[in-house]
Amino acid sequence: MTESSIQTSSAERLAAEAEALQVIQDIAVKYLASASVEAVYGKPQKVGDTLIIPTAEVVNGLGFGLGSGSGSGGPSGPEGASGSGSGAGGGAGGGLHTRPVAIIVASPEGVRVEPVVDATKIALALFTTLGFMFGMLFRMLQPRR
Repeated sequence: MTESSIQTSSAERLAAEAEALQVIQDIAVKYLASASVEAVYGKPQKVGDTLIIPTAEVVNGLGFGLGSGSGSGGPSGPEGASGSGSGAGGGAGGGLHTRPVAIIVASPEGVRVEPVVDATKIALALFTTLGFMFGMLFRMLQPRR
């Protein structure tokens, strides 16, 4: 490999890494914008003299990683042939969860907060707890071996 081809491959690798970092930065900016005030507080609705403002909980997480490496010498192939190489890679992932938590009602009588109750989540928690309790009770009542 000539010196000019090494410089070219290094320049190409640096350009690819810079492009990957820019893509990750663009994704992170868009992703974190989802946790804005507009995402938490919905658009206020006016009904007569009453103003209704929906509120939500927004939970998000984001992670990414980059790496590169190179090597030379030593057995690297199935035949034991020596070689050299380099590589780079990266990855990213994230998650976003939103749920309504309350409704703010502002009227001439005053301001009040009405919580949003998720009956399905409560029922699932109840049945999960009962299943665990009955399972443990059944296990405790079994004769020891």
